[in-house]
Amino acid sequence: MGYEWLALGAAMLWAVSSLISVTPSRHLGAFAYSRWRMACVTVMLSVIALLNGGWATLHWEAASVMLLSGLVGIFIGDTALFACFNRIGPRRAGLLFSCHAVFSALLGIWLFDEQLLGWKLVGGILVFSGVALAIFFGQSRQKDASHHHWEGSHGTLWIAIALGLTAALCQSLGAVIAKPVMQTDIDPVAASAMRMASAFAAHSLLRVTGLRLARPHQPITLSIFLQVALNGFLAMAVGMTFILYALRYGDVGMVALLSSTTPIMILPLLWLYTRIMPPWQAWCGACLAVLGTVLILSH
Repeated sequence: MGYEWLALGAAMLWAVSSLISVTPSRHLGAFAYSRWRMACVTVMLSVIALLNGGWATLHWEAASVMLLSGLVGIFIGDTALFACFNRIGPRRAGLLFSCHAVFSALLGIWLFDEQLLGWKLVGGILVFSGVALAIFFGQSRQKDASHHHWEGSHGTLWIAIALGLTAALCQSLGAVIAKPVMQTDIDPVAASAMRMASAFAAHSLLRVTGLRLARPHQPITLSIFLQVALNGFLAMAVGMTFILYALRYGDVGMVALLSSTTPIMILPLLWLYTRIMPPWQAWCGACLAVLGTVLILSH
């Protein structure tokens, strides 16, 4: 499977998992939710890496780089993203988070001399434009749409914007930090497990300090725990491992661009869940993104 399909597969998994995350994230709070999720994923990936012998490929220098990547991209980035989700919902938070494609492309050009030229450049512009259009016009004009709890705003808007952009920047930095290591013979599952473990350790340290921000809003229940575990498996255990595999063979900017199509994939899922069809402008944006993706995959 080419790295492009891996990035698109990760985007689809993130779309599904972002909808699953809304209820448990608001129930537990961003920090407690991320801590539980990281705990589940760390156990999952560590067991897989143990069974496939992946830990043997991880030396200290690579491990230290993945630890840093996890702290930046997951501990800070994911926590900021879910805090943004809790304030403005998955659709609008998706617009802010999709900016990681732009950040990654610029960082890739600056640090790795990557190039985005010809039809791939045209495709990249179409993808990002389509994503932006789909989210800007993603809210239905139907009367019931404004009353759906996923579209509500909670708290100050500028704080949500700052959190979303922070999440996007940290996602980009985490990928850039991991890129050189992923081009070696390191096992991506073990590398992903190391990233998750560092994020979980940082979350646990915050909880031990008794910081109010790290306390759960409400006690966790079995139903909430199962949703957290499912989300972690789809988004992090599988989705993020797909991204690490993609980084081994593809440019940082192109991987980020294709994985930023998550908001496009959310549109039909939101329609199925809320029974409210997004407006035609959002579907036009989706068509632009699909056309751009086809151009990228065919060149």
